Amino acid sequence: MNFPFTLPGGREFDVAGFGTNAVDFLIRVPEYPAFNSKVELTDYVQAPGGEIATTMAGLQRLGLSTCYAGRFGDDAAGEFGLASLRSEGVDVSFIEVVPGAQTQIAFIVIDELSGERTVIWKRDAKLAYTIKEAPASIVERARVLHLTPHDAEACISLAKRAKEVETIVSVDLDNIFNGLDDLLPLVDILITSAELPGRMFGIDDKKEALNAMRARYDSAVVGITLGENGSLLLCGDEFILTPGFAVPGGCKDTTGAGDSFRTGLLYGLIKGESIEESSRMANAVAALKCRAVGARTSLPTSSELKEMLKK
Repeated sequence: MNFPFTLPGGREFDVAGFGTNAVDFLIRVPEYPAFNSKVELTDYVQAPGGEIATTMAGLQRLGLSTCYAGRFGDDAAGEFGLASLRSEGVDVSFIEVVPGAQTQIAFIVIDELSGERTVIWKRDAKLAYTIKEAPASIVERARVLHLTPHDAEACISLAKRAKEVETIVSVDLDNIFNGLDDLLPLVDILITSAELPGRMFGIDDKKEALNAMRARYDSAVVGITLGENGSLLLCGDEFILTPGFAVPGGCKDTTGAGDSFRTGLLYGLIKGESIEESSRMANAVAALKCRAVGARTSLPTSSELKEMLKK
């Protein structure tokens, strides 16, 4: 099945990202600690993260052209995060450094046995965008606009502009935000965490919940990530269940796996692949990411992805 829309041509970037960046402090422990207990950590690392920044870095590593619009604080974490995007080749012309602000950080506790993680994060209010501050110029310069709705009004204004210039809109959604009912009808590709549609509509069955989401927002493609079990997408009246890939060498860390899934899905879209093959790519990128600690540490190159898909 093909994606039910046409990508615009003649654009400077394949994908423009607007939304979250972060610097992650990842702590591996033998097992997740019980309340009011102590546990010795195995090791820890500082690594770049954030949903949209990670997806732009992943697409760039696969060979696409991307730009990222977002804000960093004028602190050491901000310098680290901005340098990480530059090193990947992501266009950073639309990034702002906010004086006196703290870059978004996350402390992530990783269970060494399973690779599953718990995230504790903080975003400085100074990093937020208003409607007037939304970087509208990125929209007509990209074939796809990929968003997280943390600054919902700014996202709505960008999505409206995208509709005017026929830019495809994709959203990474893992929680309920104010303004979703205004934003999501403007979205073409709506991928969420596994349990979110059920929480939004009070429906336990995942297929029924996705049907309810599509009925309310009329997105061309809706779907959920299912961790090691793969993904479930809905396009038209057809459900596309795609199994996950085993992580080479075993799962070390699931941080950023959802961001990596979006990386693979958008890569397939840009390369002209079917929804089925794009879903395989998405699951493969997510599995390869889980090879090492950190959201971006082991994001694959295009050759690594090709080898994974052969398996």
